[in-house]
Amino acid sequence: QVQLKEPGGGFVQAGDSLRVSCAVSGRTLGAYSMGWFRQASGKEREFLAAISSSGHTFTGNFVKGRFTISRDNANKTMFIQMNDLKPEDTALYYCAFRFSIVLETAAQEYAAWGQGTQVTVSS
Repeated sequence: QVQLKEPGGGFVQAGDSLRVSCAVSGRTLGAYSMGWFRQASGKEREFLAAISSSGHTFTGNFVKGRFTISRDNANKTMFIQMNDLKPEDTALYYCAFRFSIVLETAAQEYAAWGQGTQVTVSS
């Protein structure tokens, strides 16, 4: 059983930066990967970025250059650094875990999810 917790999130102004973390607990076994998704009110959940336990990353084109994914394997924590935030970045941000080192963008490929943390960007 893998549990994910996302402390962080918050209310920021447009142009600000914010880093959200995701702590993993439980049996992650060997190689694994994790991802960040977000869901704005009334919209579908969308992929942001993914990272493997070996350090490979993939970032969605629409946030590339503004959002950066990273991880601390020793502490089983993943981060997403978000710069130059815009009001359209307002959403519930989720981290997700999958028992494979292969990076995936599809939400259904992930086995465990955090509860989500709200990020609100005011103009």
